[in-house]
Amino acid sequence: MSEGNQTALPGTVKGLSAVSLFNDFASEMVYPVLPAFITGTLGGSAAWLGALDGAADLTASLVRWISGRLADRPGWAKPLILVGYGTAVLIRPVIAVASAAWQVIGFRVIDRIGKGLRSPARDAMITWVTPEPVRGRAFGFQRAADHFGAVLGSLAAWALLRSSVDVRSVIGISAVPGLVAVLVLAVVLRGATGRRPIASPGEQARKPVDAAGTKYWVPVLVLVLLTVGRLPETLLLLRLQDLGVPVVTIPLAWAALHVVRTGSSYPGGWLADRIGVRGALAGGALLYAAVVFVLAGALGTTAALLVFLAYGFVAGLSEPAERVVIGRLAPVRIGRGFGAYQASAGFAALPAGLLFGEVYKMWSGPAALMGSAAVLVLATPLWLWAGRRLTVP
Repeated sequence: MSEGNQTALPGTVKGLSAVSLFNDFASEMVYPVLPAFITGTLGGSAAWLGALDGAADLTASLVRWISGRLADRPGWAKPLILVGYGTAVLIRPVIAVASAAWQVIGFRVIDRIGKGLRSPARDAMITWVTPEPVRGRAFGFQRAADHFGAVLGSLAAWALLRSSVDVRSVIGISAVPGLVAVLVLAVVLRGATGRRPIASPGEQARKPVDAAGTKYWVPVLVLVLLTVGRLPETLLLLRLQDLGVPVVTIPLAWAALHVVRTGSSYPGGWLADRIGVRGALAGGALLYAAVVFVLAGALGTTAALLVFLAYGFVAGLSEPAERVVIGRLAPVRIGRGFGAYQASAGFAALPAGLLFGEVYKMWSGPAALMGSAAVLVLATPLWLWAGRRLTVP
């Protein structure tokens, strides 16, 4: 399909989506077993799980703030994407040699440095090559591929655990799909554009200008609140364990969650293109609040798993829409726009993750979940106000 076609998804988007698929295959062999690895094998607490996501996202944020600006420079996007994926592939299997929870956090931080390098450049490249009317679908397609990789990775982890492979070995084996991701990436980047193309006549007529000051930061900071108001997903997995879901079943539940995310991401992107990003993001926030509110109750194992799967629809509604929002707020310096947003969300993730982890540890899992639901309910009207000036197709 031609990248000039206004309704077709560009080949670069499909290629980067394939890379995301294999990278998440590797990543999600590791992530769903981390709660058991930290709290079981290494003897850590729920607070360490909160610190795990928070510290990793904080580090990625520092990198994103810089890499987003570098991505806008001619010729920089491709190497940022390549080095970013390569770093993650090399360091992720090393988590298997950790002997203490703090070491897992350290290795995870290095993994997230790779994510910080690649994410703004990749999202900027997708925006550059995709016509505006189908950007929601483009990001939905990329997120669907990413989540499908998570399905494969989680199923692989589950199968290995069921075959009596220990957790450390599962983490080490994740190197295989990671290497495939890098090989696919090398092929994709060879034919991809590394800079913003010449604007279409319609875009030239609108004379796009980046939002600045409060026009950029007010909607972005509310988006950040919608993001960090959610519990770290390691704590959601721990909640499943608290409700009686066996550890060996957790990777399978994680895989099923990503099946839902895979199936909902492209329709969610289509919905954002049709009804607008404002309504899609509000719907995602309220759905999340409802899910964690129910999950805070005394559920049986089957009910807990079904509610957990409903959480997957939040990604379909939210992830494509939030990326389209940033592309509209920063249509000129797109890399900088993505870097600033992603960095801000990560800066807030560490204190939020630690807070939720401490609430979980000191009070209870239901207290942490109810607090998260309250934040999202209160933040949704704020988003509807902050996003009122965004252009709706």
